[in-house]
Amino acid sequence: MDVSVRNLKRYFGKTRAVDDISFAFSAGHIFGFVGPNGAGKTTAMRIIATIDEPTAGDATVNGVSVVQDPEKARRLIGFMPDSLPTHKDITVHEYIDFFARAYGVDSGRRDKVVAGVEEFTTLTGIRDKTLRALSKGMKQRVSLARAMVHDPAVLILDEPAAGLDPRARIELRELLKILAARGKAILVSSHILTELAEICDGTVIIEQGRILRAGTMDEILAHDAPHRTVAIRTLEPVEVLHRRLLEMPGVSGARIAGPLVEADIDGADEACGRVLADLVAAGLHVTEFVHRRAGLEDLFMHVTKGQVQ
Repeated sequence: MDVSVRNLKRYFGKTRAVDDISFAFSAGHIFGFVGPNGAGKTTAMRIIATIDEPTAGDATVNGVSVVQDPEKARRLIGFMPDSLPTHKDITVHEYIDFFARAYGVDSGRRDKVVAGVEEFTTLTGIRDKTLRALSKGMKQRVSLARAMVHDPAVLILDEPAAGLDPRARIELRELLKILAARGKAILVSSHILTELAEICDGTVIIEQGRILRAGTMDEILAHDAPHRTVAIRTLEPVEVLHRRLLEMPGVSGARIAGPLVEADIDGADEACGRVLADLVAAGLHVTEFVHRRAGLEDLFMHVTKGQVQ
């Protein structure tokens, strides 16, 4: 199951909310969709989920166009909005059952399907509570259950961790890992980049409606971080190590960080190997040499400018 977004545009008057974006993700993978507030993430996700129509461009789910055949595409997609509408007198079970009926889940197996989704999202114990009585975390679980009830191949999740406490965020993260392992293609937006980085195979970074970077983390980091940052510890005083690193070819910078020195090494693993070999050849007793990979937060701060439309 592949999802492909091609030259997608959505204009509101002179505002280009989504400005010619293209990217793709596939079954078994979780892709992060990140950007500043007002970057166009929600608009793009709503178009992919067939809730809004683009000004131009298209998105396909396993070859099915969300523009030309939205009804068929909708059967393949589960969309979780950034907030659950508050209904005064409907219970959790009634709400999920309603959407199972709306998606045409066969009456002969609907009870089993709804019960299975409630169990997976740990809603069984509150199935008779009304939606307005739920905490933010429980409402997010109900919203995820609604998106899953017709067993879609693709999940589009808009800020699913917003407002959750730490335990609820961890539990949600584990649920997404399980869903990806079951072959779902997942696109998830979030402002909690450290947690998003733990579960994502790739990311799409968007600002002012335009894509700045898209691809796997390794692909993006190779493009934006051509050097390696390595934390080094030796038996010698840290000042000795720091001075020696600054004198070495291939080292573009070095900083003392407590008992360690963080060195920026130009190049990839081979360059790191040469620096380690040179330190040993110089008589330093290296006890720690650890590659510190740039994270999603570092990448986000590097490529975005904080601009809004």
